[in-house]
Amino acid sequence: MLSSRPYLARALYQWLLDNDQTPHMVVDAKQPGVEVPEQFVQNGQIVLNIAPQAVEELFMENDAISFSARFGGKPMRVMVPIEALIALYARENGVGMVFGHEPVMPEHEAEESDAENGAESDEAASEERPALSSVEDTGDEVGSDDEDAPKAPPKGRPSLRVIK
Repeated sequence: MLSSRPYLARALYQWLLDNDQTPHMVVDAKQPGVEVPEQFVQNGQIVLNIAPQAVEELFMENDAISFSARFGGKPMRVMVPIEALIALYARENGVGMVFGHEPVMPEHEAEESDAENGAESDEAASEERPALSSVEDTGDEVGSDDEDAPKAPPKGRPSLRVIK
């Protein structure tokens, strides 16, 4: 599957603009392919204002975010591979999203393996890939480690009990 990061970034960017916020992005400047003004990099990261008033020709593609901007009065083309995007947030209130690490699976690796190995590859692939599984309802609430806590009454017809 394709990375969800560029889709979330585009949606979040538009949402921030719709709410009259100033979108800023945090970039890992150490990643390969990152082209940012090095003089503004701190601790391997840089924060960039990507509001429409601050940039020109903003392109948020699936593989990279690029735009032109002025830094210290000098024009520069900025290139940020999507893997280098750490966060996107509003300057005014900090609302936004930090992007975690996504598992990377080469696009055609599974298809090639399936074609070569036939039916056996389906079983092997399902063992290697993370999968969702159901969790049975035990009746316990999440985080309830206290054994003395009262258990929820069984479901069924409600009844009252007199306690003296």
